Amino acid sequence: MSMLTPPGMGGKYRITGDRYPRMRRPRHRRRILLGLAAGACALGLIGWGSLQLIDVFGGRGSTAQAAQDTRPCPAGRTPAAPPAARPPAPATLTVNVYNATPRSGLAKRTADELRARGFRIGKVGNAPAAYDKKVGGPGLLLGPRTALTGPLKVLATQLAGARQQADDRKGTDLDLIIGSGFTELTAPKDAARALAALNRPAPAPSAAKC
Repeated sequence: MSMLTPPGMGGKYRITGDRYPRMRRPRHRRRILLGLAAGACALGLIGWGSLQLIDVFGGRGSTAQAAQDTRPCPAGRTPAAPPAARPPAPATLTVNVYNATPRSGLAKRTADELRARGFRIGKVGNAPAAYDKKVGGPGLLLGPRTALTGPLKVLATQLAGARQQADDRKGTDLDLIIGSGFTELTAPKDAARALAALNRPAPAPSAAKC
């Protein structure tokens, strides 16, 4: 045995001269290392996915979104205006019909026509002294201050050219006072078209969103 031969390596691993045996690492160890690395990656992906599901179903995502939605707008930008409320339906409005002209029968005929168009009718008769023979044009529409943005506009679709005015009344009833220039209510088709347009107002210019 040569002195260059390591102890315990006899036989075919005998070293002679300047030739040494080739020491190769077993291949199965490389496969084990690759398997461990792939397993670690898989576990990492599973853990990350679990955290995302916990955030979604635990409400963290919605809370963060809500906080983002409620944050103030940057300087120079305004939040978008909320959509306008839809006007009330004629069936929800009670209308008192008064005649301020010397012509008889106008209040009753007008009230019957409004009832046929879906409005509820309250009092019918001659106009109070403050308005009797003092209303020019087709008529005057009266209501509480809260009615200016909706109910009076709905009633105005039935009498084109009528003035709209608010007073200090406590109830929600509306008054239609027939004026000296009254001939008849707006034609049913035109009134229906005006009411439909009131329910589909033109979109207002949108404000800059934050």
